[in-house]
Amino acid sequence: MAEHSHDAAGPGLDFDIMLTGLTILGLAVALLDRFVQPLPAVWPQVGLGLAFLAGGGPAGISALRELFGRGRLDIDLLMVIAAVAAAAVGAALEGAVLLALFSLSGTLEHRAMGKARRAVEALMALRPDTALRLRADGSTEEVQVAVLAVGDRLVLRPGARVPVDGRVIEGTGSVDESTITGESLPVHKDPGDNLHEATVNLHGVLYMQVMRSLAESTVARMIALVTEAQAMKAPSERFSEWFGARYTVAVLVGSVVVFAVFYGLIGYDLQHALYHAATLLVAASPCAVVISVPAAILSALSSAARGGVLFKGGAALEMLAEVRAFAFDKTGTLTSGRAEVTQVVVLDGIAEDDMLALLAGIEAHSEHHIAGAVLRQALRQGVSPVAVGAVKAWPSEGITGEDALGPVWAGNERMVARMGADRAHPGLATLHGGAQTVVHLGRGAQLLGAVAVADTPRQTAAAGIAALRAAGVQEVVMMTGDRREVAMRIGAELGIRDSEIHAGLLPADKVKLVDDLAAKGRVAFVGDGVNDAAALARADVGIAMGAAGSEVALQAAEVALLSEDMQRLALAHRLARRTARIIKQNLIFSIGAMVVLVIAGLFFALPLPLAVIGHEGGTLLVVLNGLRLLRDPIRVI
Repeated sequence: MAEHSHDAAGPGLDFDIMLTGLTILGLAVALLDRFVQPLPAVWPQVGLGLAFLAGGGPAGISALRELFGRGRLDIDLLMVIAAVAAAAVGAALEGAVLLALFSLSGTLEHRAMGKARRAVEALMALRPDTALRLRADGSTEEVQVAVLAVGDRLVLRPGARVPVDGRVIEGTGSVDESTITGESLPVHKDPGDNLHEATVNLHGVLYMQVMRSLAESTVARMIALVTEAQAMKAPSERFSEWFGARYTVAVLVGSVVVFAVFYGLIGYDLQHALYHAATLLVAASPCAVVISVPAAILSALSSAARGGVLFKGGAALEMLAEVRAFAFDKTGTLTSGRAEVTQVVVLDGIAEDDMLALLAGIEAHSEHHIAGAVLRQALRQGVSPVAVGAVKAWPSEGITGEDALGPVWAGNERMVARMGADRAHPGLATLHGGAQTVVHLGRGAQLLGAVAVADTPRQTAAAGIAALRAAGVQEVVMMTGDRREVAMRIGAELGIRDSEIHAGLLPADKVKLVDDLAAKGRVAFVGDGVNDAAALARADVGIAMGAAGSEVALQAAEVALLSEDMQRLALAHRLARRTARIIKQNLIFSIGAMVVLVIAGLFFALPLPLAVIGHEGGTLLVVLNGLRLLRDPIRVI
């Protein structure tokens, strides 16, 4: 319908409401004269004229512009012609009823569809207008957010919204990220952690550094992606538009044929033949078919975006509903991507805290990710690193140094061999399974203990995979370039079968595996959007995990999960399948209702008012059915 071509907000909707109000007012005057109290002769005519001008004038002008400007027959033209035909045969009141319901239906649809489009853009209102910027002398100044530049340092007080994307440089605290990632619980932030625009600092004072300008911020890119997504038609949307454009021509031609048959062959008089033709125009109008798909698609896109999932168009949404197999990259997708200490073993009577303090003291001089895992474990256990000096790194082996008691060392099995220590110490048997990295600590030939360090599964990965399987996904495959022992350990913890685990892969191998899966049906590949670009591109649906703030990730995939919560993937899959069901319901209902009305108009004496109610009521029902998806945000309970 023509109303849908307006912008979803602002003057377009206000103008529609005004026109609808005038149309209903004119109809009310005519109905009052007909059924309640006869009015002076001029008033019914004025009322009917107002209803026709306000309800049919703008729609008719718009339809004529489409016809002569772009060569397209608009569905609105059917309604206007039907109303004019009704007036021509003395049924002006029925024509006014048609235009009033048509105008009211269009305004309600416009408002509802606008609500779907505005769901994400409402994030713009969450942006603060000003920010507290740190001067070089340590004082603060309040400045407009628009003038902030990359590298500026800001102060976030408790309750303040993050003005632009940045990272914490000092302080700790919790941040409410629900507006961006959909996370229901606050997220703890330490120095070095990212901050997303429009999130809220709940407590503690945070100092942050600006990493992106306002124009390149998370919210700006989310809105750009959603706007782009709304412009990209899904296959079912393209079908409904294709059907509507061609069917409109068929309805006009069919109405002329019906008029000719009733008037020329059956022998109806001119008035009755025109009445039947006008009724057919209304009954056969495909408004409900055309609007049924966009109503569902836009609602689902908005609902997903509020839950921290961005679909790049309705095509990706519909494709996800058909996926039979999910392929996952391991590191950074199924796992946290950050090494953690998984086991601590102490030997020869040394206390665990003492051993960990010494290991942390020597590893504090290393920038290796394993050293970071040891230091984080010491911090968690409240252990202060021992002072270690004279540190020397031995590439691919470990590190040596001296503390107050003498030389110490830490490293892998090659370092153990260098120092002449016993690698077969029975106390370390549980660590040498090949699925974890083991860091040994010793003095000379004496082993003091060891820790196992490994990449750990995401806390939500097992639940997310279980939810996908419960939803009927036939295969869940892990792909990794890591060693098979490591992959098997992660797979066992996540409930992935041995036959679904593929390790030691190069990027080309992942593409080949995705090809093999695609031969059996639709496949989605889930990665970080950076290292697996080829596999993401090859899959029917590429999904980037934890993509908030990552430009590469947002561009590499058809679906971007801003959160790192794997359960959100299962919920997005559920939403896609529910959307597919609602689209099917809408198409079946709208086409079925149209067929019933056409048959009634051709072979039975279907009154024009009943055709109007059936047509406009059906249109509103499919829109409301699609808008149910707005109440289905992707939230993890």
